[in-house]
Amino acid sequence: MDGTLLANLIWAIAFFADLAIKVLALIFIPRHRKPTAAMAWLLAIFLIPFVGILLFLLIGNFRLPKKRRDEQARIDSLIKGRAANAGSVIADESTWPRWFQRIAQQNEDLTALPALGGNDATLYGDYQASIDAMAAEIERAQKWVHVEFFIVSWDDTTRRFFSAMEQAVARGVSVRLLADHISSRKMAHSKETFAELDRIGVKWEWMLPVMPFKGKYQRPDLRNHRKIVVVDGRVAFLGSQNLIDRTYNSEKNIKRGLKWQELVTRLTGPVVASVNAVFLSDWLIETGENLLDTEHLPAKDVVASTSADALVCQVVPSGPGYQTENNLRLFLSLIYGATEKVILTSPYFVPDEAMVYAITTACQRGLEVQLFVSEIGDQGLVYHAQRSYYDALLEAGVKIFLYPAPYILHSKHFSIDDDIAVIGSSNMDIRSFSLNMEVSLMVLGESFVAGMREVEQGYRDAGRQLTLEEWKREPGKATFLDGIARLTSAVN
Repeated sequence: MDGTLLANLIWAIAFFADLAIKVLALIFIPRHRKPTAAMAWLLAIFLIPFVGILLFLLIGNFRLPKKRRDEQARIDSLIKGRAANAGSVIADESTWPRWFQRIAQQNEDLTALPALGGNDATLYGDYQASIDAMAAEIERAQKWVHVEFFIVSWDDTTRRFFSAMEQAVARGVSVRLLADHISSRKMAHSKETFAELDRIGVKWEWMLPVMPFKGKYQRPDLRNHRKIVVVDGRVAFLGSQNLIDRTYNSEKNIKRGLKWQELVTRLTGPVVASVNAVFLSDWLIETGENLLDTEHLPAKDVVASTSADALVCQVVPSGPGYQTENNLRLFLSLIYGATEKVILTSPYFVPDEAMVYAITTACQRGLEVQLFVSEIGDQGLVYHAQRSYYDALLEAGVKIFLYPAPYILHSKHFSIDDDIAVIGSSNMDIRSFSLNMEVSLMVLGESFVAGMREVEQGYRDAGRQLTLEEWKREPGKATFLDGIARLTSAVN
């Protein structure tokens, strides 16, 4: 074949392949996808068509496989049936503001978990103290222990926790542990960690395993980001902290001197049953083993607090196993319902348009709005994407406080007015809204918010406020990188 003819043929094939990719992208990508996400994918495919389409085929499906979503729906039905028998521990709605009643109902409709009264909570802002508190409860365990973390590591920081699990197993206590597959496996000394779990007799399983040759596969960057510990159905912990040293045992972090700052809450009361239901759901999905009848204490059987400061609590799981973004809907509803102040803490603050509008609208309604973030970042792309929102937020009147280096403020919580708060594993970013499995706790109670106010004041005292005047002096090169990073954040 003539060389010129061959070249023209190759060019024609490439041209029509490129055209076909773009036409098909325009047809299929916008379906059931937010406009910003669709535009980001289309931009990638139009600029780099062959690479873009390969990336889309690899990570373009932001939902779990249908089988897993159907299983989540079935489990929610089981939970809903049991919650209907919770009886008197269902919180008395008559004392709530009407808008808050609606939010609690929204959460229950989406997750099957009701708001429950009669709870107590303690906040832990000290990294080692929170892990030691969990270990102390495991040391007192009599029946079962449920542990679920995005990242699990056996190191000097977690050694007492592992020892407590070993002692519990030796006493005949059932100890089960879930760890996110990709995130835990990539940690230093992961083989030693899970060999230790085997040695001490803990029953453990991977969450969202990416094992295509074993028939276990979904989009590889869909992760289970939850952090939960439940002991005997009487006490639970949840928050932002992983089961690992605060440097994450990373040579890069140690070289930079980075340390993670967290916030965890210890819970007692009927809501512990809801926290446990989240663990049991994940265990059932990953293993096929139903523990609802053997390792679950129903809310009606949990001792409820009679204190005047007893809290109303509602657990809100979220993630790609659900039909909608439960956490985002919760956050938006609370911000729009606020009447006095909104105080947000998120390490990776990359909101979608709806969240930006909610926050800036709160400022326009005359509310006090504050945002706590880290002064430095541990993930370059996310850090720059986060910074791209500072200008609009500062212009709207949001007060931004920077937590100082070498700490990464990894806490995830916010407070509304003086009586409502949320704490959990969810960042205020598009990844946590759409791609990660998260768990949040909504709390109604002035005493809990007062404790959170002390934590927030500690952030102010440690850090500094970023002003609009200071931000305007940022060099163009830095803000250019921020804008580019922001474009990538919409790809989900």
